[in-house]
Amino acid sequence: MHILLPPSEKKATEGDGPPLDPASLSFPGLTAARKRVITALTRASRRKDAPEVLGLPAGQVDEALERNRALREAPALPAARLYTGVLYDNLDLPSLDARAAAERIVVFSGLWGALRLTDRVPPYRLSMSVSLPPMGRLGTFWRPVMRKTLDLDGLIVDMRSGPYASAWKAPGPAVAVRVFRERIVDGAPERTVVSHMAKATRGAIAHDLIKAGADPATPEELLKAVTGLGHTAELNGANLDVILHS
Repeated sequence: MHILLPPSEKKATEGDGPPLDPASLSFPGLTAARKRVITALTRASRRKDAPEVLGLPAGQVDEALERNRALREAPALPAARLYTGVLYDNLDLPSLDARAAAERIVVFSGLWGALRLTDRVPPYRLSMSVSLPPMGRLGTFWRPVMRKTLDLDGLIVDMRSGPYASAWKAPGPAVAVRVFRERIVDGAPERTVVSHMAKATRGAIAHDLIKAGADPATPEELLKAVTGLGHTAELNGANLDVILHS
């Protein structure tokens, strides 16, 4: 089993080790593409219209551009400590066996393509949804490279958001994890999609699966594992729907 995660917008502010060594990262088949994106991002971050090109939110522009311009010389840190958003808070990596987490989790990134938690990279800001000159939309750019490079065995448990999911589709068995809130309206159950709680729930489920040492080989085994860990879920085609009750 491999669990695919998106990165988080919220990240550690600085690294604490040597600068980036692209050749040291997992999935070496992505190295050439990573170098192209680094060069393109560094150049784009020097443009006058960089905030618009990179889709940077107001209030974070200066900090984000400074980090992007310093990618090659900035201190790096493990991906396990770089990402700090809601999903990763609930994943709670410090409480998990580091080796097990590193073996199971793959983080997708607009800049790096895909990372293992042990890969050391500097803080940065670049979404997979960005159209980065000159390569264009990053999801489209990464797709053929990923298809040739990623060879992940076992069941794929896909917790990525849309732009990151567009960069690679598993050739084998895969289940996308969706999260719904269910409440009773006029005596009948009604389900709605949730966003913030979806990130928290996906992080919690990934944590519980790794903590339990689960290794489901089929969607049915995944459902059994998730429900056995106390979550309410059901299979709907290629989706594992997790239900939160109001």
